[in-house]
Amino acid sequence: MKAVVCHGPGDYRLETVPVPRAGKGEIVIRVEACGICAGDVKAWEGAPSFWGGDGQPKYIKEPMIPGHEFIGEIVELGEDVKGDFSVGDRVISEQIVPCWECRFCNRGEYWMCEKHDLYGFQNNVNGGMAEYMKFPIEGINHKVPKDLALEQAVLIEPYACSMHAVQRANIQLGDFVVISGAGTLGLGMIGAAKLRGSGKLVVLDLRPERLELAKKFGADLVMNPKEEDVVSKIKEMTDGYGADVYIEASGAGSSVVQGLQLIRKLGRFVEFSVFKDPVTVDWSIISDRKELDLLGSHLGPYCYPLVIEGIQNGTLPTEGVVTHKLPLERFHEGFEMMKKGVNSLKVVLIP
Repeated sequence: MKAVVCHGPGDYRLETVPVPRAGKGEIVIRVEACGICAGDVKAWEGAPSFWGGDGQPKYIKEPMIPGHEFIGEIVELGEDVKGDFSVGDRVISEQIVPCWECRFCNRGEYWMCEKHDLYGFQNNVNGGMAEYMKFPIEGINHKVPKDLALEQAVLIEPYACSMHAVQRANIQLGDFVVISGAGTLGLGMIGAAKLRGSGKLVVLDLRPERLELAKKFGADLVMNPKEEDVVSKIKEMTDGYGADVYIEASGAGSSVVQGLQLIRKLGRFVEFSVFKDPVTVDWSIISDRKELDLLGSHLGPYCYPLVIEGIQNGTLPTEGVVTHKLPLERFHEGFEMMKKGVNSLKVVLIP
């Protein structure tokens, strides 16, 4: 089969590799589509958070097939597969493949599994930038309705991450909420935040076309930090106090500083992004000045069924997020498009 294979930072090649086969409890799918994530681009560029350095351990196990935003159809079932699955079913597997033995897995906190195998970053759990891929016996798999458009189905994984970030924010009825970043993940948070009952929802981004989409998805107000003093304006709208909740989904260090400035005392700050480089901030804002709840968000645990239902019934808007569908052979072009983010949002590879 054809597959994109990562051999090192910037060294990604289209190769012919063996088609995976299903062992006991395993599933093989024909990949229908695989999105390119901002994390994929950062790995491709050699970010220390993936390749090690700056005090961080190496995470990627190459050579491997990248891609964790996939959707596909079952073509082979091994013996004793758990769940009601059949050949021909349309399925997705949660991004993490837990060990089911560590402290976190034993406590139901599987998304923080100590082993932490993620599809598309280790060669024992190859990803979806290929014609076929395998779900290991430990995988968490879900059926996906066949009538869901490809452009919707391929957003299930990122939208699950978005929903978890919103859950972490613990939005209360009437809260003034700011989402920084209107990429795929930030846009996915809008519908989830509205479901939580946010009072006023403000979305920030530097690209006008993304802000237009955010408005269409339900944002009450959109702002461009390059054109407006968002800190002053948000404080003005909140009687000088600041936002109740700030969710950082842009991946820009300046967005972190901005959030600490515009959030109120005792506010809730959720950090979602994966950063290419370390971010430096004045931590005394978190402690001495504002006593903030600072929360991280990772993956989309327990969110997939809710997201599938929300996308299907329209409470989680998706129209316009997928902007480009490219054949696997043009993966380099797709990675460049995602890196630049100009006239593109979500780029999807079609094997």
